[in-house]
Amino acid sequence: MKKILALLLALCMVFALCACSSTNTAAPAAEEAPAAEEAAPAAEEAPAAEAEEPAEEPAESAADVKIGLICVHDETIGYDQAHIDGFKTAAAELGLTEDNYTIKTNIPEGPECYDACVDLAEAGCSLIITDSFGHATYAQQAAIEYPEVEFISMTGNNALASGLANLHNMFPHTYESRFVSGVVAGMKLQELIDNGELSDANYDADGKIKIGYVGAFPYAEVISGYTAFYLGIQYIVGDVIAMDVTFTNSWADAAAEQQAGKALIDSGCVIISQHADSQGMPTTAQAEWEKGTVCYAVGYNVDMLNVSPDACLTSAQNNWSAFYGYAFNCILNGEAIPTDFSIGYADNGVMISELGASCAEGTAEKVAEVEAAIADGSLQIFDTANYTVDGETPTSLLVDIDGDFVGDEGYEAIEDGIFYESKIISAPYFSFNIDGITLLN
Repeated sequence: MKKILALLLALCMVFALCACSSTNTAAPAAEEAPAAEEAAPAAEEAPAAEAEEPAEEPAESAADVKIGLICVHDETIGYDQAHIDGFKTAAAELGLTEDNYTIKTNIPEGPECYDACVDLAEAGCSLIITDSFGHATYAQQAAIEYPEVEFISMTGNNALASGLANLHNMFPHTYESRFVSGVVAGMKLQELIDNGELSDANYDADGKIKIGYVGAFPYAEVISGYTAFYLGIQYIVGDVIAMDVTFTNSWADAAAEQQAGKALIDSGCVIISQHADSQGMPTTAQAEWEKGTVCYAVGYNVDMLNVSPDACLTSAQNNWSAFYGYAFNCILNGEAIPTDFSIGYADNGVMISELGASCAEGTAEKVAEVEAAIADGSLQIFDTANYTVDGETPTSLLVDIDGDFVGDEGYEAIEDGIFYESKIISAPYFSFNIDGITLLN
């Protein structure tokens, strides 16, 4: 069954067409969907090279189907917990049991992922899904060797450029829930301003209120998220904030996230969010809040009120069950999986968690209003009228779909003054830093 990899490596750089529908990159009406990965912004489809549509496979019965999931961590980490919960929820809704699937946890972003893919393929899985960005290269290697098996890299960006009919990427419109979580933070910040609860330490040298962000890596996925969070706060309070971003260079390092959060709080940041997978930062914010420090947190992946009941306001979340359910249905119905699939609020792909007790009055109503506007396309998060880069309004950003996102060639992401995220491919590609955001490392 296993093919010789060297004979087929040349296929990796052949461009394939995303089968587009609505405003997501290749989704039927419904970016990384696990993240149900983009239907909210009303935008035209990006141009793409012509390619033949893959033939649909015969449907599989629920009794016979075998599916594999590869996770970079296990359920002790919020990101993987969200994936596993979404996977199991979608499976149960379709009548799939533990006899139908295998979940491999703590698989590093290295050759171990390729080995896990091979193990699952040899065990008869017709669909293999990986949950971490660094898994994508190794899933692609396995996809070359097992053309009869469908591979999905959640958060990957290599499917379109690979030219492989059996390799797919899915990602949610995480930037949408990031923006909404920023709205929650903005409502709290406005309350703090109105009540006179900020001190001189909470302002920078230019008189801007200091907020912070703990990022994992300086990847487009993280940049897109913290930019949307910043713009969500600004949507409420206006141009009175400045955000410091620090990177841990790890998806999940609780100690590093705690240290980064503490450093931002000590520097005067009054609200901190994160694109990191542990609960380290909100735990630290809770400890500082209990000492009397004015500081609040916005988490990611899972509800973090259990570790930060007073300081945590909410968490940006992805509804992974929408993505897994879509993929499972494709397999069960014999339907082709699109090259890229990404959805957001319009199709139940993203959400925020329960609002914390410290949220400002009127937050729930404002959240509902903003979510509805995002879903119907009347609110465009990356409208270039709302931010500048080096003092200038950006008018063009070319996305290089070979995956390096250098921007030297490719597809135009800005149309009519709107940057359309996760439309060309499902993975985020908002990769420039806007004014008002400072990278500390």
